[in-house]
Amino acid sequence: MSDQVYQDAITRVRRIGESAGVNHEVIEALMHPMRTMVASLPVRMDDGSTQYFTAYRCRYNNALGPTKGGIRYHPDVNLQEVQALALWMTIKCAVVGLPYGGGKGGVTVDPKKLSRMELERLSRSYVRQMADVISPDRDIPAPDVYTNERIMGWMMDEYEYITRKKAPGVITGKPLSLGGSVGRDDATGRGAYLCILELEKKHNWKPEEITVAVQGFGNGGYHAARLLHERGYKIVAISDSRGGIFSSNGFDVPSIYKEKQATKQVKAVYCTHSVCEQVEHTAISNEELLELDVDILIPAALDGVIGGHNIDNIKAKYIVEVANGPVLSDVDDILHERGIHVIPDVLANAGGVTVSYFEWVQNRSGYAWDLTTVHERLEKIMSESFNRIWDLAQSEGRSMRNAAYTHAMRKIGEAIEAHGTQDYFSIRD
Repeated sequence: MSDQVYQDAITRVRRIGESAGVNHEVIEALMHPMRTMVASLPVRMDDGSTQYFTAYRCRYNNALGPTKGGIRYHPDVNLQEVQALALWMTIKCAVVGLPYGGGKGGVTVDPKKLSRMELERLSRSYVRQMADVISPDRDIPAPDVYTNERIMGWMMDEYEYITRKKAPGVITGKPLSLGGSVGRDDATGRGAYLCILELEKKHNWKPEEITVAVQGFGNGGYHAARLLHERGYKIVAISDSRGGIFSSNGFDVPSIYKEKQATKQVKAVYCTHSVCEQVEHTAISNEELLELDVDILIPAALDGVIGGHNIDNIKAKYIVEVANGPVLSDVDDILHERGIHVIPDVLANAGGVTVSYFEWVQNRSGYAWDLTTVHERLEKIMSESFNRIWDLAQSEGRSMRNAAYTHAMRKIGEAIEAHGTQDYFSIRD
């Protein structure tokens, strides 16, 4: 992420909060992270040397409950990125009504350069340094970029070793055998898909007539594309970090996914059993994909991909943010004025943290849910949250992002005001 991502995030909070008449103490609380830990992780490498990696954990705001947020391993992880992600998580949990505040963590490392044993040592070192911060009742991590269920399992094991007690609720996104939840694998993409289903109901869409472009074919982008394809939507463009493909006739998403797993490349193919045949397509760049004339654009890769540099070329009617922060704050109003509707990341990609919440609930109760229960409860939360934000946007003449932030800040504000603000304490009996 860019070095300005945190400044962009708090600028958006202040602008929307002031326009919505949110108590100034609530806005100020969201301008300042509650606690940010920076640590050096010593890791014994396979060659016997010791290397140090910078690690972060930000607990941004806990007005609504214990903080919640993923841990990412990436060479570009920095303090500003972690704080921005923790702020977005604070807003996101409030938008969908979870009893959580926002948190985030990360390590500045290229995990592809580590052996499996070095990766395990790094993960356990992270928990040793953060053991006083995380707990099932204080701060609950989860997987993020380049971390996975196995890494979460190592982290939980290290925490339990340190505390001398079983604590499955300290980490979510774990393997099923260690207390993970079914339905977590596709939760982020499914949440975005459920938001699009609500749009479908609002506009009486016929799925086969709606064109979709997906930038980013990782977990979130793939599952959103897969579910939309299964429903009949026409997926006309897909890309990964190397570039993209376009066909006005649409693609068979499962075939492209199968080929990507085999070759590590997005290829326009149609597979019958084990035989894949190339289909007619046009090679495009990620930048060209963003500017396609489609009904729905799903940015599911990087932050800041839509901003002043390309806003005039954006033609999609709806943008559904599966990635965190793909639209910069300085073009929010421009998109709204042009009638381009943005389903913001704090709503569209909230399926992941929602199913993480389900996992935490199951761990605390000692009772596992089946997949049908997880899907039904996720659909209920996403549907109710979408319609709550939609109704607020319609009644107050706001964009969906503006409405989502407004609702979140008002909800956080209720908790802050319950403890007393200047308005309360300035009254003399």
